[in-house]
Formats: sequence, C-alpha cells, structure tokens
Amino acid sequence: MHTHATGPLLLDRAEILRRLDHAAGIAAVRESLVAYSAGRVQQPPVVHLGFSAANGDCHVKCAHVAGAPAFVVKIATGFYDNPARGLASSNGIMVALSAVTGEPVALLFDQGVLTDWRTGYAGALATRLCWPPGATRRGIVGTGTQARMQLRALRALAPGQPLSVAVWGRSPAKAQRCAADVADLGLDVSPAASLAGLCATSQVIVTTTPATEPLIRSEWIAPGTHITAVGADSPGKQELETALVARADLLLADSAQQSIDHGEFAHAAAAGLIAAERIGEIGAALGEGALTRRPGAVSIADLTGLGAEDAAIAGAVLAATP
Repeated sequence: MHTHATGPLLLDRAEILRRLDHAAGIAAVRESLVAYSAGRVQQPPVVHLGFSAANGDCHVKCAHVAGAPAFVVKIATGFYDNPARGLASSNGIMVALSAVTGEPVALLFDQGVLTDWRTGYAGALATRLCWPPGATRRGIVGTGTQARMQLRALRALAPGQPLSVAVWGRSPAKAQRCAADVADLGLDVSPAASLAGLCATSQVIVTTTPATEPLIRSEWIAPGTHITAVGADSPGKQELETALVARADLLLADSAQQSIDHGEFAHAAAAGLIAAERIGEIGAALGEGALTRRPGAVSIADLTGLGAEDAAIAGAVLAATP
C-alpha cells in the first residue's frame, strides 16, 4: 500500500485482503442489495466487452448508494483460459471518488478479488434466503474461483450449518482439486461423478460456470430444490435449461432488469416463457426479513452482479482500520 498526501489512497491486493472483514463485507453487500431494490442506488447499465478469441470478457460497473461518502467505478475482467497460463481467471481495479467533490479518494488494485468476494457474499445471502427447510446437501457446479468463494462465503455467513457438498466440473481432476482447496472449512466435500447425479442428490445447487449452453436439465431437478445461478453475467451465457427457469415456482434476482437483459432469466424471457413481473428481487426479500416458500417449490436466484455491491465492498474496505 502507498499513500500520497495530495492524491488518492493506493491499496494493493494484500492490503485490501488485510482490511477485508467477512462480517462487515456481508453486511455491506446485504445493505447494497436492499438499497438497490428500494430505489436508493444510482447505477447505470453495465458496459460489456467480449473477447471471444481469447475466451474473455470485461464488465464496467459503477454505482452510488445514497448516503455513501464515495461512488465507485469498477473494471472487472474474466479471461477463462488464464489458469492454463498460470494466471488467475479474474482481474480488475476499482476507483472510489468523493460523492461531495468528485475527487478520486482511492485506487483499489484488487486484481478482481473484491469482485470475487462480493459475488460470494451475494450468492451466500441469496442461497441462505432461499434455503429449503432442513436441507443439508449442497451441490457446486464449476471448479473455479467462484466455486470456492461461494463455499467460503456461505461458511462465513452460517459457520455452524451442517453441510455435505458435492462438486462437479468437466475436469474430474479440477473437481478433486477444488474439494481439496476448501478442506480447511471443515465440510464434507467430495467430487461428483456426474452432473445429473449431483442434481439428484443436492437440495441446494450453486452454478458458477461461464457456460454458454445450458448445463442443467429441468428433468434432473426434484421438487423442493433451490438453485443459485451465478455464472450468467453477460450476454450469451446460460447454465440452466430454459424449461427449468420457466417451471420454477419462485424466481429472484439481484436486479430483475439485468436478469432479463443479460442474466440467466434472459433466455426464458426472450422466448416468452416468463413475464418480467414474475421476477422478485433478493434485496426486497432481505429488506422484509424473510422469504415464504411452499413445500416442494423449485426456486432460482439469478445473480448478474450489481455496481452497488462493488461500491459497498469498496466502502467496507476503506472504512476498515488501516
């Protein structure tokens, strides 16, 4: 970390992680979701850049949560062939600027780790909100950074919850490695032999892949299952069969508008299978304090990512004691 008397605070990844407190981060992201659904956030549409030749994409998000001292502009990249090069798949930077003077307050060279954590926190909040009563078996689809983050964030949110976790990926070796990487959480985590098998044995499923073709079929999902879909955050991505979205009893999104523009629900909406009015928002349900789900209901929470979450987690880091 470097500071300049006349310039913005410069925070590197190590300093950001030193300042990041999970309880404060979860609380900040929760409040940002509630504020967004309550209309207390300025947040223009996401800017997307696609790099198909490099199997990559870039999102530019910005937001101000009413009352916050700063607004944030975030550039995040996902280049999904990077692990084969020995590089992280996600990267990026956040800039915080004063909401009073417009001056840059801080540059957060987080290399994407704040995006990773705020996505983990939002996914954990959505998953916990929609949790079927008595569920103890969870499936994670995908073996990358976000697969690990979703587990770590849920553990931070609900440390004592008994869970067994199955992990599936196209590469069994990567699924094995993912399971080993979260062994410190004290969970029963094991690789799943097949995706259909994971779906058959999981009461809660979290999907974390950059898939552009549906991975999960409707026929695999039993009544009473909850799915948190994290992967589809830009045009063309899709993890769930359209028929599954159409049949779900409960549809929630971080942003209903984003979800039918470029999220998991976009494909069903474009096909005329779901109406926009069917989609509730996670922040509204969190604001009310509870979610009513009838026995046997299939629920899906679609996370496209909010600039408000980026502003919130950057604010939590900047507010932390240096």
